[in-house]
Amino acid sequence: MTPKKATQFAALAAATGLLLTGCAGDSAPGGGSVIPDGQELGIVGVEADIADITEYCGDEPVKVAYADGAGNNAWRAITRAIFEEWAAKCDNITDVIYTDAQGDTQKAISDINSLVSQGVDVIVSFVDGGEALLPTVRQATQQGVSFVPLVGSPGGEPGVDYVDFVSEDIVTYGEGLARWTLEQMGGTGNLVMLGGGAGNSYSQNVYEGVLRALEDYPDVTLLNEDGFVVTDWEPGKIQQVVAGLITAHGQIDGIVSDYGGGSVGGIRAFLAAEKDIPVWSANDSNEFACLWDEYGSEDSKYQIATMSSRNWVIRAALNKGLAAHNGIVNTDPSTFNLEIIEDSTDPALQPTCEPSLPADAILSSGLSVESMQELFN
Repeated sequence: MTPKKATQFAALAAATGLLLTGCAGDSAPGGGSVIPDGQELGIVGVEADIADITEYCGDEPVKVAYADGAGNNAWRAITRAIFEEWAAKCDNITDVIYTDAQGDTQKAISDINSLVSQGVDVIVSFVDGGEALLPTVRQATQQGVSFVPLVGSPGGEPGVDYVDFVSEDIVTYGEGLARWTLEQMGGTGNLVMLGGGAGNSYSQNVYEGVLRALEDYPDVTLLNEDGFVVTDWEPGKIQQVVAGLITAHGQIDGIVSDYGGGSVGGIRAFLAAEKDIPVWSANDSNEFACLWDEYGSEDSKYQIATMSSRNWVIRAALNKGLAAHNGIVNTDPSTFNLEIIEDSTDPALQPTCEPSLPADAILSSGLSVESMQELFN
């Protein structure tokens, strides 16, 4: 907590008799803004608009943490590595802490409370638990923590309940991948949308984008019409789930997935079942591209497209947390527009398979080749 925040909150507590922990129905100290005067929320931009972190480091010692909702796959490991590399550029950051809630909402709550009790000043978090985490996020904010959720939203009000929410435009991302997939399907056939953990807001928003695209394709049947298919973003589970879908439905003509690294499990399910691999869109992953190199061709039904896995958004999230903590106006985007970066049907956007990197590497992550090799070794 900065001296300024501590003074403001102490005065409020003395005047009202509030306990330091506050009440879950409140938000910022006094119910006001937790961002500097003049700070704009909801800025839209691209990766190149992220400023260097040194603009926001400040001078006083700072503790930062990344509270992950589920550190169970390569995307999470790469994102953590980017967070730690980015934080290392600030000489005054004394502690860089990581917690993994392992997909358990109660553990996520406990992790955040523990970080607050340790005196962490800035918390960036993938809030897998969605709105169930909002009271905990509010309490952290009440105690002077600059809290920034990324990718998964806890709901609430940015600038009051927490600093800001950082992500790509998730619905538009889902719609963009779905439109490409539906076009490659010829506007007919059976479609599936694979998501992550049950109830997570990220997959739900991708699903909403898929539904939006489907409005223009009445001859396509969405096999999971009650919501995204739950896979927990684990390649092994995705293989099992997709195998079950093949058994249940027989014909699957297109798949939209919100995790390319996990999609490889689904592709293996089609190979094991000796079924044609369908049109498939996701975010980028080295093995996802390499499997197309091995089993796809210009004239095959199996085509792929990807958008960036955007691990790099965590840089903007940490920038925003530090800026708020130090009272500096932040100019980084909150919402990032993504475009298709790989398209097996476009000679100019052919999928990139990098044999020198591990299968789980993400080439668009912003992590260097050397860093990824060290990470996965």
